[in-house]
Amino acid sequence: MVKQPIFLEPVFKERIWGGDRLHRLFGYHIPSEQTGECWAISAHSNGESIVKSGRFEGKSLSYLWEHHQELFGNRTEAKFPLLTKILDAKNDLSVQVHPDDHYASKVENGEPGKTECWYVIDCEPGAEIIIGHQAKTKQKFVEMIETGQWNKLLSRLKVQKGDFFYVPSGTIHAIGAGVLILETQQSSDITYRVYDYDRVDPDGRTRKLHLDKAIEVSNIPHPDNATAPLVNVYEGASIVTFVRANYFSVYKWEIQTSLSYEVTEDFLICSVIEGCGELKTGAGTYPFQKGDHFLLSNQIGRVEVEGKITVIVSHP
Repeated sequence: MVKQPIFLEPVFKERIWGGDRLHRLFGYHIPSEQTGECWAISAHSNGESIVKSGRFEGKSLSYLWEHHQELFGNRTEAKFPLLTKILDAKNDLSVQVHPDDHYASKVENGEPGKTECWYVIDCEPGAEIIIGHQAKTKQKFVEMIETGQWNKLLSRLKVQKGDFFYVPSGTIHAIGAGVLILETQQSSDITYRVYDYDRVDPDGRTRKLHLDKAIEVSNIPHPDNATAPLVNVYEGASIVTFVRANYFSVYKWEIQTSLSYEVTEDFLICSVIEGCGELKTGAGTYPFQKGDHFLLSNQIGRVEVEGKITVIVSHP
């Protein structure tokens, strides 16, 4: 039985739109001041999390999934199903869309599709996201893309700290400059770019667009995917349920003093976005702080969390 939390080492990705807030706000050692992505909990081959300490120190998350399924409720998926990221958008991300499982299985060598969701950790005043579009028919959608009517086509929303957005596959979307988000998603690295503001890289090259695929997989018209958070208040803490959907459920643990929680899910993915505290299990006491990411196995049973902490928690 594994009663300890499994702390994981993130992987960092430089991006043309990235910045340095992952270092400034979380203290991470990032590769440059254009670091856009922290792959916090990942078993994807493009960036694997490694266990920091304990019995499985030095092992990859995919190794645990393949060789210690008992930690994860003996689920049947071939690969670890989720990926948690923190994204620092110093500049606008490209306007993009992701395919669903059916399309990806046919076109992307067995890679799954990508449904995701965003929790806004922080943002600059006036920051925006793009989510959805105004075209009512595929013909109009294609026409507005071909004629560059981006301001008319794309739906923009102002955001603020604490906002949550559910972004199913097929949703046209983009994270705007000045937004720092935690993203929970299917474990997939497929992105179809629709528009990239005619940007060029340091060598003067534009980034590749994927218009044919994007047009094929986009939801037209754009459906309303808004979710209604459900808040449960306890003595010393509250738990906000943001979404319970096909691929994941996502929560926010807002702990003022303490929270007692029985892990009945197959496993929990936890990302500490504010504060510090201690996690107590049958095996001992484990300190943690802002920027830590860990797994709680279903073997752990009841956990006691103490401190003033905000944690984004998810499970398949």
